[in-house]
Amino acid sequence: MKHKISVLIVDDDRHLGETLTDILIEKGYETNYADNGFKGLEELGKKSYEVVLLDLKMPDIDGLETFRRIKKVSPESLVIAMTAFSLDNIIDSIIHEGVSEVLYKPLDIDNLLATIITATGGSLIMIVDDDPNICQSLAAFLSEENYLVSIAKDSNEALKIAKKIPQHILLIDMKLPVLNGLETYLALKKINPNVKAIMMTGYREETKDLVKEAMEKDAHMCIYKPFEPSSLLSLIKEIA
Repeated sequence: MKHKISVLIVDDDRHLGETLTDILIEKGYETNYADNGFKGLEELGKKSYEVVLLDLKMPDIDGLETFRRIKKVSPESLVIAMTAFSLDNIIDSIIHEGVSEVLYKPLDIDNLLATIITATGGSLIMIVDDDPNICQSLAAFLSEENYLVSIAKDSNEALKIAKKIPQHILLIDMKLPVLNGLETYLALKKINPNVKAIMMTGYREETKDLVKEAMEKDAHMCIYKPFEPSSLLSLIKEIA
């Protein structure tokens, strides 16, 4: 990541807090952990955090009161609440008062990462290509640019990912096993009608009819292999 998003975890479950800290640091986030609300507020008084992951059920000072104090101490911080309990009244209150999202424990790490990226204005990108070298090189490049990237080698994997976590941008190769790139794009668009797609191909003539139809179905652009990652990045920024 060029810019490290700063995350503060506030949770009295030390094992979970330390595990999340390790995971987020490994993913490139600047992360600290506080095991209660008072320590979290003290940390926010020292340093600004873009995101706070806040447990709702804690001793001494609960999540709702901690949230209210966070909005006074650090109003620019985006707060993502976490809970393992059915706390309907508290959840209703915290949503009404401006929490970014409520996630339920046990946490799904992919969903947590997607929530952080979305809350901070980033994009979720899925690469659909049966060439593993292209997938890995593009994923590494885009991850450095602060995008959360998923990889699918065919339409089946792409649909499974999209049903779990809706994507913002698709990079789809036109020649795929199972369904071709156009069919894959249309199937993914049924799941999320607002998704944006960049089609990719190394077979300009062979796939020209498919590319034309994809453009008619609101695909953003087709980029022809081999291409410079920087040119793809410009298209992604244009969409985002």
